[in-house]
Amino acid sequence: MKLLRNFSISIFFLLICAEVNGQIIRLNSEQEEKIVAINHLKFYQDATGKTSFEKLKHEPELFRSNQNFAVKDFDPSSTYWVKMKVRFPEGTQKQWIIEFYDQTIDHIEAYIPNKNGKYKKLILGDRYNFDQKPFLHKNFEIPLDSELKGTQEFYFMFRSATKADVRIALRTINRFIHYSLNEYYLYGLFYGMILIISLYNLLIYTAIRESKYLFYTFYILSVGVYAMCVDGIAYQYLWPNWPDWNQIAYGFALFLLIFWSLVFGQRFLNTKVRAPKLHIILQWTIVLRTALFLYALFIDNSMFEKRNIEIIPLSLIFYAGIYVLIRGYKPARFFVMAYGMLFLGFLFKALLNLTFLPFNIITYYSLHICFLFEMLFLSFALSDRVRILKDNRDRALKRTLIQHQENVKLKDKVNKELENLVAKRTKQLEEKNLLLEQSNQKLYEQTNEINKINSMLDLDNWKLKNNIKEILQDRLINKNLTPEQFNNIFPDKISCYKFLEKLKWGAGYECQKCGNTKYSDGQSKLARRCSKCGYDESITSHTVFHRIKFPIEKAFYILYITNNKDVDYTLDELSEMLDLRRNTVWNFKKKIESVYQSADSSNILIHDLFTAHLN
Repeated sequence: MKLLRNFSISIFFLLICAEVNGQIIRLNSEQEEKIVAINHLKFYQDATGKTSFEKLKHEPELFRSNQNFAVKDFDPSSTYWVKMKVRFPEGTQKQWIIEFYDQTIDHIEAYIPNKNGKYKKLILGDRYNFDQKPFLHKNFEIPLDSELKGTQEFYFMFRSATKADVRIALRTINRFIHYSLNEYYLYGLFYGMILIISLYNLLIYTAIRESKYLFYTFYILSVGVYAMCVDGIAYQYLWPNWPDWNQIAYGFALFLLIFWSLVFGQRFLNTKVRAPKLHIILQWTIVLRTALFLYALFIDNSMFEKRNIEIIPLSLIFYAGIYVLIRGYKPARFFVMAYGMLFLGFLFKALLNLTFLPFNIITYYSLHICFLFEMLFLSFALSDRVRILKDNRDRALKRTLIQHQENVKLKDKVNKELENLVAKRTKQLEEKNLLLEQSNQKLYEQTNEINKINSMLDLDNWKLKNNIKEILQDRLINKNLTPEQFNNIFPDKISCYKFLEKLKWGAGYECQKCGNTKYSDGQSKLARRCSKCGYDESITSHTVFHRIKFPIEKAFYILYITNNKDVDYTLDELSEMLDLRRNTVWNFKKKIESVYQSADSSNILIHDLFTAHLN
């Protein structure tokens, strides 16, 4: 921290002390550094981009000063020429360099004078491979000839697709080395902290498998990549030979930062449960931000410059944290502080780009500082959440132990009461058991008497049943039965089918096709399928009832009337009695008579039918 403070004070002091006297930058042997912005120099805005160096060199009246010029006034469609006069001190051997702070400038042409009065042309910019720089440093540096003396004129041409912050630093090699080492040291601490926090949370995720730790890891890594893009570190170490990708890499990293911040915020705050309406708004914000990113990536890369719109999603997730905190979710307190710092960081950066804030070491690195505090607060938020959950678990465990102790006391009390009650009831049960044994003995004697009576009743029932069968047989064979009386014997189709099944296959099944005796169930009711040839024989096949179109119980009655010679009903009477058409009754009687005449033993007739049923 002491190193950072000294470094900040030094840069801030040098920024304040930078002076331009009559458009001539005067260096002396005591100075190590001077920093000059474009509004302190003469420059020419070339809207056509076709003006040559030779023309500008011989037409100095084209260069004008504008002290109100700021970064927001930079026109990406124009080319800017800057003329800088520098008076070098006499009698010193210091080696000077020129440095440009903005690493996002696409194209820089530097025309550097030499001791012979001629100019040497150098080309720099982030559209070229990193190893083409004179110094392998994140900024653009140009070494100057140590023999340059007196007043010299330098010309610089700037062309960039984005708004460029043109600041030119003149510093000695010693000062550059000191400043670079300190800056890279601080960068190492910053990015090392990001890496350590990421690995730590990744290990936590692998241990407890909570997705919020994985989302937080992705978010922290996105912060690191975005910061590296802003600092120029990513171009130096990650993709030094991909200048085209470097033009859009910061937009890609910024999208990932916003995306994972929203996803992590939703999961940490559990907005789906605690703030359903805000959850839907955040979901749509993610969708719209993703659509804008895809549009900028594939259609219009200039949309990546609209960085101020990131205030909207950050404001939403910041408001969601405050809303959930107000509703009583304590782990959200550090979350609100963390996203408050992130919100302030982007706000400061936006105000700096709009020149509402002065350029100095604090404002320039405000986003990094806010990133640092945000990571710390989010780590506190995650640990605070674990602590709160642990406290809740401990309180719940304590309540459980207290309740368990009370349950044990109550159990002992109830057991004691139950023992007394059981002893009392046991005595009562012994008395009742004695009475039950006496009652059982009496019941046993009564059961024997009842069994004797039941035996006598069974004998009487058997005799009565035989008498009834004989009476029914006589009635069936010798006496006319009405359909209602006949229906008592064959009440429905199933009773008829079961009777036919007993007649056909009571002595065993034999296939009509192949003589096989093994079968399985057929397709229709009570049908049988041969297991060998597959012939499916229905219950009415090879009987007089085969393929009839009216209820089989009525067919049974017609067969009964036809077989009974003592009964003579006309076709009209049978038709009306059975509620059948006259032709239907006549056709079936004709079929019965044809069976009689053919003496087909395979058909079942009424004498066999009812004699077998009654037996």
